[in-house]
Amino acid sequence: MKEKLKIDIVSDVVCPWCTIGYKRLEKAITELGIQDQVEIEWQPFELNPNMPPEGQNVNEHITEKYGSTTEQQNQSKEMMTEAGAELGFKFDYFNEMRMVNTFDAHILLEYAKDFGKQTELKMAFTKAFFSDRKDVSKVEILKETLISVGLNADDALLKLKNEEARNEVRTKQNYWKSLGVNSVPTIVFNRKSAVTGAQPIDTFKQVLSELIAE
Repeated sequence: MKEKLKIDIVSDVVCPWCTIGYKRLEKAITELGIQDQVEIEWQPFELNPNMPPEGQNVNEHITEKYGSTTEQQNQSKEMMTEAGAELGFKFDYFNEMRMVNTFDAHILLEYAKDFGKQTELKMAFTKAFFSDRKDVSKVEILKETLISVGLNADDALLKLKNEEARNEVRTKQNYWKSLGVNSVPTIVFNRKSAVTGAQPIDTFKQVLSELIAE
């Protein structure tokens, strides 16, 4: 039995390009028909580790962090919305949208891994935030999302108060940062090679084909 190609995706649940990158990677895997030859694991990265509980208006946040003008932001949102639509994903940007803290979501993604539901939960969080206008830092939203993918929400939410679970996420974040990962998505193959950003489907197909043939 040939070993599966291990794919680590370092990303955040409120990162639009991470969603687009994953959807393109998924399409490449499907088009190559290698679904049973790859194994995906999501790795934690916070775009805004110091985001306070109340969050911050997205437009304000992006201006503050990147110095983008309103016009640049609108162009960027339009581009992401179009790219998402091509992949069957809806980005619904609105004026009151807030950037939120995602640390708890990452703890729950670690929990979901043990049940083989990590990717499903990751996409459910992303959809809640970008498509359904929901605050994925709120416990009730986290709970609702866990239930929607068939996980035991009460059991999972206990992890949020578990210091060991919190430290595990911090350790993983530090591990990837120590390897020089400072932008997401970073997609790592067999812990040997990596690509960053939402690459085109054909690029992913080329990389995957070469790695599977090895």
